[in-house]
Amino acid sequence: MTAHATGTRDEWLAARVDLLQEEKELTRRSDELALRRQALPWVRIDKDYRFDTEDGNVSLKDLFKGRSQLLVYHFMFGPDYTAGCPSCSSIADGFNGIVVHLENHDVAFSAVSRAPLAKLQAFKQRMDWTFPWASSNDGDFNRDFCVWFTEEEQRKGTIEYNFRREPPAPEPLAGKTVQEWRGNEGPVAQIAAMTGTDVPTYTRDRPGVSAFVLDDGVVYHSYSSYARGLDGLWGVYQWLDRAPLGRNENGIWWRHRDAYGRG
Repeated sequence: MTAHATGTRDEWLAARVDLLQEEKELTRRSDELALRRQALPWVRIDKDYRFDTEDGNVSLKDLFKGRSQLLVYHFMFGPDYTAGCPSCSSIADGFNGIVVHLENHDVAFSAVSRAPLAKLQAFKQRMDWTFPWASSNDGDFNRDFCVWFTEEEQRKGTIEYNFRREPPAPEPLAGKTVQEWRGNEGPVAQIAAMTGTDVPTYTRDRPGVSAFVLDDGVVYHSYSSYARGLDGLWGVYQWLDRAPLGRNENGIWWRHRDAYGRG
């Protein structure tokens, strides 16, 4: 017999209608926050960021492809990775279907990673993705938008991610494997292993989303969000939040979608 609360249909309906009021309030609050995002001051971009794409080496302005707005997903895929971050990959599984709608609403989209374009394209083919994906290579883009950090910053505790300072890594990181640095425990080690890297290397790249606007020929940065600020873009979690058991997580359960059922 279930340990969860049960009741009649009338009891369920009364509880559901009560919950509906709070859901409506959350929706209204979400609308208010969206307006505040749009009201943030724009910051002019004067640096000449360059990207390798399927269309060649292009500028940030070129990524707009004639549109006035650009959304960038900062995908964790460093040069030393052998596969994209599985968390970013799970989020990216939802990109294919939405890009055409964005593009027909004056919004361009591109994922951006530091790995070479050939490596990104190979993984993109493996995942059967069609959305635009650009390589920033060794340029300043990832660093300037706070999604890549150096080993020295990691060691000294000068990383500033998600608008806060992180503590230093517990010990020197150079040459450490996942097992040597943290042992076999912990979700970060599991995820790092899926990308073919150690924990320090994996965590020097970070996820995020940034928005840009092109106004009178000038590119401006309008918004960025990181970490849990990306939850709303992670489609599977929006579904799980409506499932009977919710997220129901015990460690890392997700993986690259072509890896389910292996071993």
